[in-house]
Order: sequence, then structure tokens, then C-alpha cells
Amino acid sequence: MNLEQLVLQAKRGDDEAFFQAIHLQKEKMYKVAFAFLHNETDALEAIQEATCRSYLKLSRLEQTAYFGTWLTRILIHVCIDEQKRKKRLLVDPIKLSNEQTRGVDTLPHERSLERIYIEEALSRLTPTYRHIIILKYFEDRTVREIADVLGHPEGTIKTWLHKALGALRKDLGKGW
Repeated sequence: MNLEQLVLQAKRGDDEAFFQAIHLQKEKMYKVAFAFLHNETDALEAIQEATCRSYLKLSRLEQTAYFGTWLTRILIHVCIDEQKRKKRLLVDPIKLSNEQTRGVDTLPHERSLERIYIEEALSRLTPTYRHIIILKYFEDRTVREIADVLGHPEGTIKTWLHKALGALRKDLGKGW
């Protein structure tokens, strides 16, 4: 059974079909969430929240063929919400207990120095540019798919992608 058929069944109330549809999208979802949040625990929580939101709003999905795009858009919004929440918490660290601050913005040891530089440069981009770079290079989306996910024309996405890459090159130096 393909994804579209599973989504149709899920819209009719078949919870198992919804589970299978989500299961087919799990790798893509993890890549997006991890690219945004840089932390496995946060990425998994974001996936869980996006799954819950999509289950509750499944009846609003108009075209089942766009389930993956729709789900990615929900996940991106969850990740953005989480980033905003973390930023608010980091602004006033007195409110955080030691348990809450443990693991915030930590980088796994296996990451290379290059990757750290790239991630730092990405974090300095505007959110729109960062989202486009993540979708294009971390999730291997086409310009058309990115346009669908973000709800902007392809030409706009191409322009933003060009500007985002230029900003990254400028930030990282000519050697990149």
C-alpha cells in the first residue's frame, strides 16, 4: 500500500494506517528535526509533537499526495517553536535548574570542526535562509519541494537560496 492510500485510510479514521504513514516518513522527519535542533532528544520530542499535531489536524489535509510536505511544514513549525522556547530560557538562565541546562546546545563529540563552523554560520543566518539551506542540503529537497513546504514561489526560493549561500560564503570565508 502506498503513502497516499495510507493517508486516505487514516483520514477515514484508520489509526493503524496513520501510524504506517508516519513510519514511512520517520527518516525524513528526523533529518529535518535534527538539522534544526542539533540534539537527538529535542529532535525526537519535536517529531512526537509534530505527529500529534498532524494526527489532530489530519482532516484538514486537502490533498493526500502532499502529506509528506504538509507533515514537514508542521515539523518545521514545531522546531521553530522549540528554538524560540530555548532562546527564552537561555535569556534568563537563573530560572533554569541544573537539570534543564544540561544538554542545551551541546554538540556530540564526533562532529568535526568543519561541521561546527558550518552550524555556527547557519545559526547566524536569518530564519528563512536557514530553513532553505536545511531543506536543500540536509534533507535533499528540490527547489520546487521547498517552495511547496514554505509556501513561496520557486523564483523566490531560488533567490533566497542564492543569497543564503552567499551569506554563508562571506561568513565562512573564501576557502569554503
